[in-house]
Amino acid sequence: MMQPRGALRSRNFRLLMACDVVSVGGYSVAVVAIPFAVLAVGGSASDVGYVSASSLVFLVVSLLFGGAVADRLPRHKVIMVANALQALAQAASAVIVLEGAAQVGGLMALAAVRGIGAGIYYPAAQGLLPETVPVQDRAQANAINRVGRNSAQIGGSALGGVLVGLVGPGWGLALNAVSFAVAGALRAGMRFPSLPPMPANGMLAQLREGWQDFISRRWLWVFVLEFTCVLAIFTATISVLGPVVAVAHFGGARSWGVIMAAYGAGAVLGGAAMIAARPRRMLVAAVASLSVFALLLFALAVPLPVPLVAAAAVLTGICLEIFSVCWMTTMQQEIPANMLSRLSSYYAIGGYALAPACVVVAAPLASLFGTSAVLAAGGLIIAALTAVVLSVPEIRNMRRHPPILLPLP
Repeated sequence: MMQPRGALRSRNFRLLMACDVVSVGGYSVAVVAIPFAVLAVGGSASDVGYVSASSLVFLVVSLLFGGAVADRLPRHKVIMVANALQALAQAASAVIVLEGAAQVGGLMALAAVRGIGAGIYYPAAQGLLPETVPVQDRAQANAINRVGRNSAQIGGSALGGVLVGLVGPGWGLALNAVSFAVAGALRAGMRFPSLPPMPANGMLAQLREGWQDFISRRWLWVFVLEFTCVLAIFTATISVLGPVVAVAHFGGARSWGVIMAAYGAGAVLGGAAMIAARPRRMLVAAVASLSVFALLLFALAVPLPVPLVAAAAVLTGICLEIFSVCWMTTMQQEIPANMLSRLSSYYAIGGYALAPACVVVAAPLASLFGTSAVLAAGGLIIAALTAVVLSVPEIRNMRRHPPILLPLP
């Protein structure tokens, strides 16, 4: 029997991959089910937004706490708690929807609980992956993980559409609850060396320490500022402006679904390409990859025919996966292991900071200036940010460290 090679030699990494594929696939089913669950109880389109915003707000609120906890306790056990919280929230949502007892307020409250679980999960997950593989396999592990997660997302979204259409949104939420429970149970099989003694200083002191470290690294906070703007523009485009263009010029939701499927396929291709790729200037590659999203905005602004927009979406998906792998590998290389979860939480807070506001103002700006003008302006902002960020010496000059051969964890 052929033995696993590279990152897949690690049992801990194989378990992590299984957990991520199961939980991401299940949550992708829920992403389809949640809006229909809200609408099924008489909610409006605005109510769908309120439920989504409830989860996002509590995710952001809990990120700092999650980062501090994950740097003090075994990260796989922190994630087990987060998965349990997410499973309970989705199970409760499924029960009230299936029983016909759901109301928008109740779904918002359970979305908030799910958001807290996600806020605890994210920083711990960022710090856990590099613990599962040797240093020389981290870039490959990041890429394999991204391929698995993106494939699970595509499959889960397709399954969600079928499941919701056949048996209703409640069963989609139930499946997600089971997926979180299974992922949490699988993580119990991970084995790591004992952690050093817990720091004597409290969590507030740890958060201050993390903040000081964050602002001391110019390459880090400059990049986070760029990512915050790009993610906000991306979210507004995918959630609001892209569908508006699809309705006005492409014949509606079916064409937009094709474009989004093309983006998902590009993401899988990009992750697969990064399994073997090792760009030496990781931050330059990450910044340049983010800039490619401007092409999709310009294609929608014209707008170009659907096949050309889909081609731009494929390229965007490829490049955003190059960004993800290069960025995660940089963080794992440059940030000490005992700070990685805290600094990841600051990065995530920054990344999500503008997204809700941009989603809210996207439609009014499009009504005032025109959808094409807003999309073109977004593309120009991304291009300008790329030039500014690449002018920072710490970003231009950072190099990948030579591999240091270490045993498997």
